[in-house]
Amino acid sequence: MVMKSSAAPAANSGTAAALSLRVARRAEVADGVVSLTLTRPDGGRLPDWTPGAHVDLVLPGGFTRQYSLCGDRWDAHSYRVAVLREPGGRGGSAFVHEHVREGDLLGLGGPRNNFALAPAREYHFVAGGIGITPLIPMITQAELLGVPWRLLYGGRTRSSMAFAGELARAHGDRVRLLPEDECGRPDLADWLPGPAPGAKVYACGPGGLLDAVRGACDRWPPGQVRTERFVAAAAADSTGGREFEVELRRSGTRLTVGRDQTLLQALAGAGTQVLSSCRQGLCGTCETTVLDGVPDHRDSILDETDRAAGDCMFVCVSRSHSERLVLDL
Repeated sequence: MVMKSSAAPAANSGTAAALSLRVARRAEVADGVVSLTLTRPDGGRLPDWTPGAHVDLVLPGGFTRQYSLCGDRWDAHSYRVAVLREPGGRGGSAFVHEHVREGDLLGLGGPRNNFALAPAREYHFVAGGIGITPLIPMITQAELLGVPWRLLYGGRTRSSMAFAGELARAHGDRVRLLPEDECGRPDLADWLPGPAPGAKVYACGPGGLLDAVRGACDRWPPGQVRTERFVAAAAADSTGGREFEVELRRSGTRLTVGRDQTLLQALAGAGTQVLSSCRQGLCGTCETTVLDGVPDHRDSILDETDRAAGDCMFVCVSRSHSERLVLDL
């Protein structure tokens, strides 16, 4: 699973620094994929970010969607994201493809990082389709640090694989491109090595690919295989189960979360607004520190180690195993 980021604060203050960014450049980078280069209208500096980070784009019409940053993290004045048009999606990607043009203003939240690149002696990157986006800055970082790495990048067709050409030209045989219509599905068990001290696997893409990566890495120790999903592993059931009590340590508020309520809804009903976006336990916006009690984690972000620590939770979907939780709110 994904490693919890140390770059984002665990305590959710309920406020965010909102920016409006201008679309400085729009480009078709693959079949069904457009990239947007975003800058401040005043030309000012943007917040720093680290490889694996994503931003929330607030689109006209009430859409808020998360996209991985895939540009140059050392360019302090622009962000780049790439958006795959998803015919079966919720409308955000279609809006970007059909309506967003150069010169338009879009709202921004973040950046935040639930998929941070941890130090390693070597990296094995696996991408499927648009899952290449968070891995591009990771590859750049590995290059800067002189750490050995290799990339397996699959997609439906060669023309649908964003940035494939530039990656292959820049890095040669360290990049293995496997369009499915030419090569079939990748043999991950053959490509991925056995567990090695200091090695890490980072994978991003469709759920089937990530399940296959985990299966191929079943002998790797916890924490050495890290994945990021663009869609929740399963539709998170954030209601159901028993009622539980919640104490908000900073405000002194006590509340009951009913069986048919989400924790996020109960907090809002008690007058405590916690920032949220995806409502699926996927984006990390609503991360909240747990001071006491045992969370029932139902997100697609935390790995087994973070779940066992029990010191944070995502209140849009998660509940409580204990009768009472104490939150840092």
